[in-house]
Amino acid sequence: MKSKQRLSDLRVMTDDQLSEEVLKLKKEQFNLRFQRATGQLENTSRVRVVRREIARAKTIAAQKRPEHES
Repeated sequence: MKSKQRLSDLRVMTDDQLSEEVLKLKKEQFNLRFQRATGQLENTSRVRVVRREIARAKTIAAQKRPEHES
């Protein structure tokens, strides 16, 4: 349910908003990797979730591009 809600939220975003979302997620991913390297990461499953959210956002951005180029 959460991923479907998240997916619909991403679909209504503009290209700029999607770019900002990807940037925000990449920063979070960096911080999580840094925490894991220093042994401070408590929620290890968040790494996988963030990676998949980045992929979702990039996929939706790629799907929207051909619509505007036509």
